[in-house]
Amino acid sequence: MPKMKTSKSAAKRFKKTGTGKLKRMKAYKSHILTKKSAKRKRNLRKSTIADATNVKNMKKILPYI
Repeated sequence: MPKMKTSKSAAKRFKKTGTGKLKRMKAYKSHILTKKSAKRKRNLRKSTIADATNVKNMKKILPYI
């Protein structure tokens, strides 16, 4: 069996936590920031855990992460 290739685009966006969950950064923080409140922008800085519905597919394209 040949080695599986890691999806590099996904590898840059996701990190694995100690318990094996996938950590990601929140979206909507790159532009059009003037109309967003300071509280909303502050909360977008924090990372979150990837949703369970996506994890099965994500682990397939991230075999070694």
